[in-house]
Amino acid sequence: MAGGRAGVADLRGPRLLKAVAKLSSAELKTALGREAGGLGFDCVGVTEPGAIAEAAKHFREFLDAGAHGDMAWLAADPERRADPRALWPAVRSVIMLGLNYGPDEDPLTLLESRTRGAISVYAQGDDYHDLIKKRLKALARWLVAASGCEVKVFVDTAAVMEKPLAQAAGLGWQGKHTNLVSREFGSWLFLGAIFTTLDLPRDDADIDHCGSCRACLDICPTAAFPAPYKLDARRCISYLTIENKGAIPHEFRKAIGNRIYGCDDCLAVCPWNKFAQTGHETKLAARDELREPRLSELARLDDAAFRALFSKSPVKRIGRDRFIRNVLIAIGNSNDAALAEVAERLLEDESPLVRGAAVWALSQLIGREEFSKRAAGALRTESNETVRSEWRCA
Repeated sequence: MAGGRAGVADLRGPRLLKAVAKLSSAELKTALGREAGGLGFDCVGVTEPGAIAEAAKHFREFLDAGAHGDMAWLAADPERRADPRALWPAVRSVIMLGLNYGPDEDPLTLLESRTRGAISVYAQGDDYHDLIKKRLKALARWLVAASGCEVKVFVDTAAVMEKPLAQAAGLGWQGKHTNLVSREFGSWLFLGAIFTTLDLPRDDADIDHCGSCRACLDICPTAAFPAPYKLDARRCISYLTIENKGAIPHEFRKAIGNRIYGCDDCLAVCPWNKFAQTGHETKLAARDELREPRLSELARLDDAAFRALFSKSPVKRIGRDRFIRNVLIAIGNSNDAALAEVAERLLEDESPLVRGAAVWALSQLIGREEFSKRAAGALRTESNETVRSEWRCA
């Protein structure tokens, strides 16, 4: 659940129609596909700007239900998301591109290693926003030079509904978990978009291939899907560990397990992953230190060490305190009494968010009588009311 704030690159190159051989729109689209492949994209499709009216209707229902939680940027100016022409009236075609980031191992396996942290597959390597945006800009510059058109590029950072547009462009379909599924790449595609003033031939929209399968709905640890094709982000572990700035609600803490940044369960369980391929982009490959990090080591990170470990990683954007909050929830779920010392040390942390999570973690790892004694002493010295409430509740 990453991105959301406006970030548009407006590329207007020189008009070189006289300098290059004039191509038909079909020839230009074929050449575009070759150029995209050379830049590392795994799939490309084209759709018209007005192709997602039905998706826009579902999006408004999502907002009306409050299912976006604290993600206020999603609710800001929803009309711009509903139709690309509201974002840029000059757009004639939407080019959607996908880059495969398939993992080399099953993400669900790590959930059994309770003393290690599970980081979502997409966040174990470099930040995809930076890598894909550079390549989109390169492709956009090529398109401008070849045709004299105008373009704008987007990578999950503006009011663009990438997944419905990707389905309309034939890259896959939105499954019952609301994420894109590809027959060729399974659940593992990063998406980018190029809006252009060119009128390019359209691709056929993909159709739903989920059938009667409910695997993604049934595996969700927090029951975040009230119905097929509907997500309540407020219950989603990706939202709770990334977008949520406050304490993790008590009702979800046990279900989070050892997931410390995001959740891949509904993606990883999809049967279409039997056709998935391991991603070929080395910068997106999992770093060894982020594959299955020890919770005890992560809990020792101060701000400088956190920034160093997650340099160029999307994890960095949530900040040290929110991350350590997540680590402490995982420590509380570890069933490893040896980690009680780690939680106890963080009771003295400067951040109330961290101290509150440390209280809960400690309550899960030591006996009730011993914890009650700690609580009595802590309530005499703790000044933050949120942390005091954690002591009382625990």
